[in-house]
Amino acid sequence: MLPRSGAMNGILEILFQRLLMTLVLQPAMPADVPTLFQLIQALAAYEQLSHAVTGNTEDLAAHLFGSRPYGEAILARWDGDAVGFALFFHTYSTFLTRPGLYLEDLFVQPDYRRRGIGKALISQVAKIAVERGCGRLEWTVLDWNAPAIAFYQGLGSDVLPDWRVCRVMGTSLGHLATMGAG
Repeated sequence: MLPRSGAMNGILEILFQRLLMTLVLQPAMPADVPTLFQLIQALAAYEQLSHAVTGNTEDLAAHLFGSRPYGEAILARWDGDAVGFALFFHTYSTFLTRPGLYLEDLFVQPDYRRRGIGKALISQVAKIAVERGCGRLEWTVLDWNAPAIAFYQGLGSDVLPDWRVCRVMGTSLGHLATMGAG
């Protein structure tokens, strides 16, 4: 390997600084709600689930920034443009008797993938989990999404084959709520 010249070191330093300045992660603020909702719609389109998006920006704002926040979000900006997000909330593990974080969504616009943005977002959520004393960070991934599965496994996560997500919503949720104990 040849020794680097001073000029080469300067060029590498400028490139490295440029790389660092290009990606900015920031907690979502109320003014970011329309942008965040657009990214949620882009995620739904990517997953071919646009029909499942029935929410709106008003509810999203109330649930993230209202008197009782239900979740938090981090926006990823590349050269100032919002290109990805992570949305997460607290859970609790009775077995660990510790809180956890659940990553509801992690999304990076397809044109911005392979730049370290997704890894930076999930790493930031993991950092928050550690800072808050959480015992685990969990999320789900669609079984057809091989690139996402490979990405998550590359980060050291386990894809749990024996667990299935159970969901009750809509009229079924209302019906379950009225069943009572009797």
